[in-house]
Amino acid sequence: MGLFFAWLSLKNLDKNNLQQIKDALSRARQWLIVPVFFMLVFSHYLRALRWRLLMRPLGHRPSVVNTFFAVLMGYFINLGVPRLGELAKCTLLARYEKIPAEQLIGTIITERIIDALSLLLVFALTLGLQPGLYSQLIETFFPNAGNTASSSPSLTTLLLVVGALGLFLIYWLAFKKATLLQLQQQITILLGRVYAGVSSIAALQQRALFVFLSVCIWALYLLAGYVGFFAFSETAHYGLKEALTILSAGSVGMIASPGGIGAYAFLLEKSMQLYGLPYGIALAFGWLLWLAQTGVTVVTGFLSFLLLPWFNKK
Repeated sequence: MGLFFAWLSLKNLDKNNLQQIKDALSRARQWLIVPVFFMLVFSHYLRALRWRLLMRPLGHRPSVVNTFFAVLMGYFINLGVPRLGELAKCTLLARYEKIPAEQLIGTIITERIIDALSLLLVFALTLGLQPGLYSQLIETFFPNAGNTASSSPSLTTLLLVVGALGLFLIYWLAFKKATLLQLQQQITILLGRVYAGVSSIAALQQRALFVFLSVCIWALYLLAGYVGFFAFSETAHYGLKEALTILSAGSVGMIASPGGIGAYAFLLEKSMQLYGLPYGIALAFGWLLWLAQTGVTVVTGFLSFLLLPWFNKK
């Protein structure tokens, strides 16, 4: 999927566009990557603090450092395998803090629900300030989007899920020599622990702090995009309305493909062209912001892999 979006983003690139990109990059204020880097790292730190708030009603108070490292490693793993990072960070924190991983998975589900609601609010704010923007985007660049739906991907997914469940059932009955009743009991225990994690939001003691951290996280995302405008002279005149647009489009891109590969740059490129930005500059801008975010994930994730065992050993 990421390669498909990358092809869509680059398929119209010609020599003139390439020269335009080279000229823009040669004049770019590349030092602005530094403040963007620290803003994104700080947003991950705030995510770790917010995650800890969800664990408190469950009776767990993991260290800030371990939680922060787990969050960074989760993002790093997500670059390779989507959503595996969520499971990995729960497993890592459970290992070092002796917390049931099932409860942590429940808190992750809660976090994703909150993030989805936050993204909807960002969409609403973007559309409120710029009515008709997204309908214009869809009509201009995806005129047949409503007619391309197909049931075959859904059928394939369903068959894969059924096949996986069948293989698991065979493994449980044949190799573990367990009964269906025991399997039912294990599933009940698992679902109970997940429910306990999800319901932690109802027992949250510091709701105002949770909301404040959530607002700060998304504000940092918005500010990072706004600062990114000043990297090119051609985009320096854009403001917060345009920053909201790229925050919305970029968030969708990060969901559409692993680590936003291809999709993030493609959606930013198309969004900025609506504001009159030439194709070459819009292309360079989208890929530069994606590279900055991916660089943060790679650098901090790799360092976390090294520092997490060392910190706990020490």
